[in-house]
Amino acid sequence: MKRPPVLPALVVAGFVLLALGAELVTPADPYEQSLRARFTPPAWEAGGTRAHPLGTDRLGRDLLARIIFGARVSLAAGVLAVLLAGLVGAAVGLVAGYHRGRLGALLMRVTDATLSFPIILLALVLAVTVGPSFGNVVLAIAVVLWARYARVIHGEVVALMERDFIAQARVTGCSPWRIILVHLFPNTLNTLLVLLSLQIGYVIIVEASLSFLGAGIPPPTPAWGSMVAEGREFVTSAWWVSFFPGLAILLVVLAFNLLGDWLRDTLDPKLRHL
Repeated sequence: MKRPPVLPALVVAGFVLLALGAELVTPADPYEQSLRARFTPPAWEAGGTRAHPLGTDRLGRDLLARIIFGARVSLAAGVLAVLLAGLVGAAVGLVAGYHRGRLGALLMRVTDATLSFPIILLALVLAVTVGPSFGNVVLAIAVVLWARYARVIHGEVVALMERDFIAQARVTGCSPWRIILVHLFPNTLNTLLVLLSLQIGYVIIVEASLSFLGAGIPPPTPAWGSMVAEGREFVTSAWWVSFFPGLAILLVVLAFNLLGDWLRDTLDPKLRHL
């Protein structure tokens, strides 16, 4: 079994703590504007100041404060969207795997149809249609993400349905819902947890992409994707405006992916000896 990924865990824990205690650790108000201080460089560059350690954006807002508050938005959107999509996808996969007749076939065809659409494009269409907001972004991502969970859980359930303990449960008179909730769901929980952990980083990228395109979290709320978009016109003159939010996205997504890989190897009995 692989060693626990200490560094990725520390990165995730650090961003989570920053998000939870954003008001306590931010050096400045993330919404306060000062045109006199616009495009102040990071503290270690000429013209920088310790009052703005990572510099300011085109409106003079403190970049470090906005990155810390943006962590709250990105992590909350990632966790909520993954949990909502996982709940719906697991339910569809469990029901379709147990009822393998017309109902199961119908649910899987809907799942396949959803999987056929590019997730970024479909989420963008949904976000634009219902309007940009935090709740709508989470809902749009969950609507297109649930099919991934449904497909994997369905495959697990189909294999479990051939096991002897399911036949014994039927013989003893267990209802379909009892078999699904008591016998099937616990045996797919490990797979579901691995999928949840692996998808958080992906969802953060999707949320950042939507915000970058202007269909995500509306301004002036700090969001890493919109912060990268705000600085793309000033890359040569004010590189820090886009660089540090992009670096935050890179660190969080990479950390979550490494944690998900470790969790997969830990929970999968076939990989424990590797």
